[in-house]
Amino acid sequence: MKIFQLYKYLTVDPVNLALKAKLLSLLACFCSIFFIALITKVVSPWPGYPMIIASMGASAIILFFIPSSPLAQPWPFVGGQLVSAIVGMACALNIAETSTAAATAVGGSILMMLVLRCLHPPGAATSLTPIMAGTSITSLGYSFVLVPVAINVMTMLLLTIIINRWVMDRNYPSPLPVKKIHHQRHAVIEPSHRIGFSEEDLNLALKDSDVFLDMTYAELGHLFSQVEINAFKRIKGNILCKDIMVKDVLAVEFGTEVEQAWKIMRDNKLKSMPVIDKAKRVIGIITWNDFFKFIDLNAYQSFQDKFRQFIQRTPDVTATKPEAVGLIMTSSVITLPDTTHIASLVELMSIQGHRQIPIVNAKQKLVGMIYQANLISALYNEQLAENYEI
Repeated sequence: MKIFQLYKYLTVDPVNLALKAKLLSLLACFCSIFFIALITKVVSPWPGYPMIIASMGASAIILFFIPSSPLAQPWPFVGGQLVSAIVGMACALNIAETSTAAATAVGGSILMMLVLRCLHPPGAATSLTPIMAGTSITSLGYSFVLVPVAINVMTMLLLTIIINRWVMDRNYPSPLPVKKIHHQRHAVIEPSHRIGFSEEDLNLALKDSDVFLDMTYAELGHLFSQVEINAFKRIKGNILCKDIMVKDVLAVEFGTEVEQAWKIMRDNKLKSMPVIDKAKRVIGIITWNDFFKFIDLNAYQSFQDKFRQFIQRTPDVTATKPEAVGLIMTSSVITLPDTTHIASLVELMSIQGHRQIPIVNAKQKLVGMIYQANLISALYNEQLAENYEI
């Protein structure tokens, strides 16, 4: 039994990648090392200079197999390698005893990387290179930092960005954690009332646990979000947008007159309507706020008078106000395919504050609308809200 447990432990895959991703990463490592050595050889001013430092091999694994790691980002990679090369050369030139020089180089390089916030493990190996190689490297002096280290590092960084972003379609460099500000049209939701977790929650959890995670906050947040969504799907079942949407949806086109659109919304007690083109593709949405935002009130005229003047059609050929729905609509509208699980609606409606989401089919044509009431009905009653009245 213990042997079986040991076997399972030893056979755990340290890199959670598909076979195709592993093969592509392997090919990327091969190509990057090949081109680094080739380019350094071409631009090196003296034949005696080495083409590549050994730690580039370890850096290649980090950069192409775990590119979302904080250790693989541009500043840790560049700063960690260069500062380690400087510390290593300084120790090699000033400390005669090999053991002391090696220990000081590794300890000093790690200290500097921590101070400069550019920790990159292969950098410690770079610091050992001048000490272990002897006079063949120490004779180069601090020019070793430029050739081959700096050339190796900058070439590797350029290849890493090109291969990860445009060949392997990875988000490299990983985005920095920033505070997102959502500009809502209808409601402002305070952070304390939001569901799920925030970046501050992640920060507190990591500080309390005192562990290092080999991924950025953005990657960790995305992972947690997917866990929440998968758990939601497991609990609620396979309820799709087409199961709860309102199918008979009134819509207007870009050229529909403002007065006609307002009449449709008023007569049908609607607070919003999708705007579509001739092919029934959603190009925007119009809400009450879109009518009101063009009205400039003053102390000498009532709201009713100003609003009536705005929605009424201008009898003249030229107009001084928008006459078509397309000129006042909100063009930045979010749509979802009808095959989307309702889990995707939770964040849009509860966190981002959207009160209605147009639903489209595979041809991007409008087929329905989902309102907050539809989602609430599906969540709390666990009944399909196909016939729910808005």
